[in-house]
Amino acid sequence: MVSVRGCNTSGSTFCIGTNDPTVESSHSGVKPEESQLGTGGAAPPSLKLSVNETLVVNPGENVTISCLVITGEPTPTISWTHYPGPMPPLARIQGGTTTLWNVQVQDSGYYNCTAVNNVGNPAKKTVNLIVRDMRNITFQITPDSNKDSETIEMEKDVKLSCHVDAQPQDRVNYTWYKNGMPVRTSSSLVIIRNDLDLAPGTSSLEILDLKFTDLATYKCVASFPGTPIPKLQIEMNVTDKSVKPPTLTIPRGRGIITVREGSRAELQCDLTGNPRPPVLWSRADKELPMPNGEWIVETKDGRLRLENVTRDMTGTYRCQTARYNGLNIKPREATVQLNVQYAPIVDPQFTDKRFKTGTSATLRCSLLKGNPQAIATATWRLNNRLVRSGQTDSKDVSELKIEAVNQDTIGTYECMISNDVGSSSCIFYVSARAYSPEFYYDTPNPIRVQKEKNAYSFLLQWTQKDAYAVDPVIGYKLDFRQVGIYKKF
Repeated sequence: MVSVRGCNTSGSTFCIGTNDPTVESSHSGVKPEESQLGTGGAAPPSLKLSVNETLVVNPGENVTISCLVITGEPTPTISWTHYPGPMPPLARIQGGTTTLWNVQVQDSGYYNCTAVNNVGNPAKKTVNLIVRDMRNITFQITPDSNKDSETIEMEKDVKLSCHVDAQPQDRVNYTWYKNGMPVRTSSSLVIIRNDLDLAPGTSSLEILDLKFTDLATYKCVASFPGTPIPKLQIEMNVTDKSVKPPTLTIPRGRGIITVREGSRAELQCDLTGNPRPPVLWSRADKELPMPNGEWIVETKDGRLRLENVTRDMTGTYRCQTARYNGLNIKPREATVQLNVQYAPIVDPQFTDKRFKTGTSATLRCSLLKGNPQAIATATWRLNNRLVRSGQTDSKDVSELKIEAVNQDTIGTYECMISNDVGSSSCIFYVSARAYSPEFYYDTPNPIRVQKEKNAYSFLLQWTQKDAYAVDPVIGYKLDFRQVGIYKKF
């Protein structure tokens, strides 16, 4: 008889069979080091992936990734995370298996599965999912770089370059055509699969000692062979006369653009040359991104259009030629100043002023910020009645002197300051009334006991704000009310 011990039917298990305690045990099923679930002893988790650590798929496919638990007792709990960002909304997780339906480019990233059973360290496996994508094909024409040339000349070298933004970048295949016919490497035409002088994944076609027979239309086609990803292509015309370096100029009268806050603005750089590269815009005087949040904005026509401008957009903007979709030479650049006008900010906005009767007083309304930073007009009113209006001697403050504070000159004063863009007001509440009294205590023990009268006394104290700002107080009225009666029974 053969006795069987240590058998467990849960998880991935193994059994040990023997018919003699002195005989070495034999293992059946999977190898012991590959599965130690349900053996009754604690063991840290370990995992195995069902796919390669780098997984490349096409958009629209369904992807299943499984993390197989190899060891772990008690049975580990598996969790999934994605970087960057959360798990895709269409992801379906069932224990150690994640299924992604209809994957798209934004689903690319690192998928991490982690197994935890509180024994030893957690186990972790990561899959880098790459969803094929190819977009934004560009070209460059580099004149003879050895001679710092900026034009195409006969009997000098010319390099044509082609690049697409793709993932995976190293799987892109580039094919070159000349007047519609495939280009073959020869003594005068050299195809560079990955040009190390340019951005990674750039293919170049070098034309050595440009000859008349080399003047043609060249086409670059980028593709992922054997996949449904559409091909991208771009053409370059190479002639010694048609290619001209770009020039970048600011139209007359457009060097400074002044607009009001909330309106739209258009900054313009005129571009000439052939081919005409895109124009790139950026902030020139501040380490800040562009209004749309990007550090660089590309425009095809050299015009930067800004909607609903704010005062924070004020500053100098740089336009410069891109080094792609044109000649790969030193960029041309120019600057445009944007001036955003906005209504004044004044101080104080609201304030309470108390004065002695019969004394003179001066009210002051200051311009803190504004564009233009100057007071155009200041209008003073007392209780909505016009007191004074017109220009001021100072650019940043307007004052009104009250000759004598009395019943006719107290009330609400408004100073409306304008800078020809907008207006803001200072409000002054002027009176001769004393501030309301406020109770306070500075006596350690305000309660006194009168034993002979079987009574208590309480010392009340009060004060008031700016007591000397107004006429002396000649009397106080003290009111009280009983809030509770307590009787002993």
